[in-house]
Amino acid sequence: MNIQINDLIAKLEAEFDDIEKGTLTAQTSFKDLDEWSSMQALIVIALVDEHYDVALTGDDLMECENIQDIYDKIKER
Repeated sequence: MNIQINDLIAKLEAEFDDIEKGTLTAQTSFKDLDEWSSMQALIVIALVDEHYDVALTGDDLMECENIQDIYDKIKER
């Protein structure tokens, strides 16, 4: 799969209402964001499934510390 991390970051920024475009980086710890909640986790799982055809689980997200980790999981599958 040929995805770019910047594409994933842009899609995540679009999903978080209070995140300004260009704010997130690969090293951003998304769980530390004020908006992060179980609902956001479901949105991220749905986003990854819709755009990258990869099924992440809640456990997968729990293992991730930052956006780079999510990207790596997508690339693995």
